[in-house]
Amino acid sequence: MKNEIHHNKMTVINGGHFSDLEGFYEEISQLFMKDEDWKVGTLDGFDDILYGVETDITWKNSQKSKEDLGFDLTKKFYENKIRQGKPFNVQLIQLKLDELIAGEGQNLFEILIEIIESHKNITLSLE
Repeated sequence: MKNEIHHNKMTVINGGHFSDLEGFYEEISQLFMKDEDWKVGTLDGFDDILYGVETDITWKNSQKSKEDLGFDLTKKFYENKIRQGKPFNVQLIQLKLDELIAGEGQNLFEILIEIIESHKNITLSLE
């Protein structure tokens, strides 16, 4: 078997396939981890699987995702973590929640975009 190098691999995240963070993780697991026996389930996990990935990502229906993964869902996301307490850093999460409510914090969509853009071998375009 030859070692094939895939240049400019193209990955499509379709915002039409999901409307919450769990759905996003499901979509990502399908795209990047077909042969793995575990799935992405956290923001850190999402960040981790992008290491060593070289691809152009097109996020279709990104406007829908921007709304789906926006303020309301992000607020709920933080509130759930605070309610759970350990192992989460409740003070830090409360701070993030306060920032969000004050209109200064990032929503989940923005956090996901930031994670993707922190990986130099990945080019992201929103459609």
